[in-house]
Amino acid sequence: MKLSLFSPLARQSVWLLGVPGLLLTGAALASQQSDAKGFVEDGDLTLLLRNYYYLRQNEGDGHGAEARNSRDPRSWTQAFLLNYTSGFTQGTVGVGVDAYGYLGLKLDGGDGHANTPNMPVDGDGSQRSEFSKGGAAVKLRVSNTVLKYGDQQPTAPVLAAGGNWLFPQTARGWSLVSQEVDHLMLEGGHFTAATAPRTTGSDGGIFAGYAGVEAASASYAGGVYKFSDHLSASLYAGHFEDVWDQYYGNLNYVLPLAAEQSLTFDANLYRTLDAGSAKAGNIANTAGSLAAAFQTGAHTFTLIHQRIHGDQPFDYAVFGAPVPGSFGDSILLGNSMQFSDFNGPGERSWQARYDLDMESYGVPGLSLMVRHTRGSGIDGSKVAADSAYAGLYGDGDKEHETDLEAKYVLQDGPAKDLSFRLRQAWHSGSQSTGGTVAETRLITEYPLNIL
Repeated sequence: MKLSLFSPLARQSVWLLGVPGLLLTGAALASQQSDAKGFVEDGDLTLLLRNYYYLRQNEGDGHGAEARNSRDPRSWTQAFLLNYTSGFTQGTVGVGVDAYGYLGLKLDGGDGHANTPNMPVDGDGSQRSEFSKGGAAVKLRVSNTVLKYGDQQPTAPVLAAGGNWLFPQTARGWSLVSQEVDHLMLEGGHFTAATAPRTTGSDGGIFAGYAGVEAASASYAGGVYKFSDHLSASLYAGHFEDVWDQYYGNLNYVLPLAAEQSLTFDANLYRTLDAGSAKAGNIANTAGSLAAAFQTGAHTFTLIHQRIHGDQPFDYAVFGAPVPGSFGDSILLGNSMQFSDFNGPGERSWQARYDLDMESYGVPGLSLMVRHTRGSGIDGSKVAADSAYAGLYGDGDKEHETDLEAKYVLQDGPAKDLSFRLRQAWHSGSQSTGGTVAETRLITEYPLNIL
C-alpha cells in the first residue's frame, strides 16, 4: 500500500506520535491563555490606507497570464483595509474572532488598460470603479495552541497568501498553530477555497499557478525550530489534492563577525511529486536556492544561486484563479523577483543584490535596494505531450531582470508611520519567461490604530 503523508492513517500517526514527541523535547512555555484579558479587552481594530499605482509595459505576449493583455495594464487605486482581531475569552478554552472588510476605489485606469492585479474587470473589458469584500474566522485557544476556521491568510512556504497587491489574498479553511515548547512553532492547515486580490467572493479556487489546474483542497503541516539566536530550521509538507505533494526545508545561519558585521547563509529546498490523479501530469521537480549575505554597518551585499532540476517548471499554489495578481507567496526561493521567479525547467540563475539603510547617513526610515538576476539553461522540450506544462518553454531559453526599490517611512510627527515605496523592475528574456517587460509600482500606506 502506498502511504502518502496526507493519507488518513499517516495524518493520525503524525498527530498521535510525532506532535507529542516534539512537545516533550523542550521546555514548556507559560500559557498565553491563562493571561487572557477578554474578548474586547485584548481586541485590536486597525485601518490601513493603501494607495497603489501600477503600470506594466509589455513588449511581448509571453506565456504567463499576466503578460497576455495586448495593451499595457495600468491602474491607480485607493484601498481602505479594515482589520479586527479580538482577544480571547477567559477560561481553559478561549474564544475569539478575526474579521476584515476591504474597499477598493479606482482613481484612474482607462479603457484598454484593464487586467491589472488591483481592479476587477467588467464584462465589457473595462476596469470597475469600485469593489469590496469581507470575511471572518472563529478562533479557539488552549494554552499556546490556536485553532482557526474561516477566512485567513496562511503563511506556510507551501501554501501562502500574497500581500503585494491592493487587497491581500485570503483562503477559507482551518489552521492550527502550536507554540507549547520554547523555540518551536508547529502548524497545519486545510483549505478548500481562496480569493485573488481583485475578486470579491470568498469561494474561488486554489490553483497550480503555471499548470492552471484547480485542486479541490490544499493541506500542509510543518514547523520552525530555533536552535539559537543564530541558527533556525524549518520543515514543511504540502498536499495539493490530485495534483502534487510538495516538501520544503530551510536552514538559516547568521555568523557574527565583528561589531555591526555578520555573514548570513540561507538555504531553501523544494521537492514536488505528482499525487492522486495527477491533473497537471507527471511531476518530479527539485528546486533550491542558496544565499550568502555580508552585512557591514548600513550595507548588505548578497549573492544567490538557484537551480531547478526536472522536466517541469517549479510550480506553486495560487489563490482565486490563474489570472493577473493570483500568484501568491508560496515560493521562498531566493531568486523569486518582482516579475519573474526564475523557475523554468532546468533553469540556473545567479543574483547579486545590494541593500542600503540610510539611517547611518542621517536619514532614518529610508532604505534602498538594487538586485540583478540572470537565468539560463531552460529546457522545456522534455515535457510530456499530455502535461499541463507542455509548450510553455522552449530549449535554451534564458532571461534576466533588474529590480530597484526605495522605501521611506516617516519616523515622527502627526503622520508617523506613513510610508512611500517605489518598486521598479526591468525584465528581458525569451517569450516563455514573459518577454520584455518594464513594471512600476508606487505604493503609499498609512496605518491607523482605531482601538
